[in-house]
Amino acid sequence: MIIEGKKIFITGGTGFMGSRLVEQFVDNNQIIVYDNFARDVLSSSALSRHKNLSIIKGDVLDVSALTHAMNGSNVVIHAAAIAGIDNTLKNPVETMRVNMIGTANALEAATATKSSVERFLEFSTSEVFGSRAYMVDETSSTVTGAVGEARWTYAVSKLAGEHLTHAYFRQFGLPTVTVRPFNIYGPGQIGEGAISIMIRRALKDEPIFIFGDGSQIRAWCFIDDMLKGLTRCLTDDKAIGQSFNLGNARAVTTIYGLAQTICRVVNSKSEIIFKPKLSADIELRIPSLDKARDMIGFEAAVDLEAGLRITAEWIRDNEAQFQPLPDIFVK
Repeated sequence: MIIEGKKIFITGGTGFMGSRLVEQFVDNNQIIVYDNFARDVLSSSALSRHKNLSIIKGDVLDVSALTHAMNGSNVVIHAAAIAGIDNTLKNPVETMRVNMIGTANALEAATATKSSVERFLEFSTSEVFGSRAYMVDETSSTVTGAVGEARWTYAVSKLAGEHLTHAYFRQFGLPTVTVRPFNIYGPGQIGEGAISIMIRRALKDEPIFIFGDGSQIRAWCFIDDMLKGLTRCLTDDKAIGQSFNLGNARAVTTIYGLAQTICRVVNSKSEIIFKPKLSADIELRIPSLDKARDMIGFEAAVDLEAGLRITAEWIRDNEAQFQPLPDIFVK
């Protein structure tokens, strides 16, 4: 499915997911990126000079500026968010404000230009399913954990944004679709993603730290598969008003197994060291993808080892783009 001739507005467009969406669509569409550059893969790439791309430095908490920048857009992709365990624990107020109020502002801005908006895609998170999520589908109960536990600040903020997005569809007819990504990784990820952090350490033969006993289970989805799913969400009319799990239920491993696989794939001598948990953790996270397959034809294709090799090559070639890791990941 091809998207062409559209004006596409992407909040958070300089980050991992946003920059890859720009790469996916910029040749055939006019792209406007709206971002505060907290994570910036885009500016240093050749994409930043593309004739079809405009980059606006802005804050999703500034509803007036956001509305003005979004005016006349056909497709709105709301990817701006505070994410990552370290960021959430250190900045819970900012996490809640950006993820909840920022989403409300994006929805309000899209409603103001509703005459031109054909699709509003909102990013939720697999974390809304709580600490034990086995083959969860889109109608499974969300479990946000104990009140006061800092880890769940992110999940609560994203769940609120998800409910608000559905409310704008039901009440105002805004053509929304929500996606819940399950552990996405790949080239372009420069933040706190577990695979990115482990590969960076493994390439230098530095110790890899695992928080907890390493038995936590995840299903990992390569970015190229995620992009295929997002494109289907943006082009298939059956997606409007729906939520979709997007991931790869076949690429499953424990965190300890992941660290071992990374060391083998990159031929690393890194020592794997276990440390106490930082906070409440996700013990099990594997999605059911039946709805995405049956309704919009989504199927993940890239296996874990192939994805890890491609990702390691990109990280090796782009080390200069990475900011220093937080201390919790390096000592």
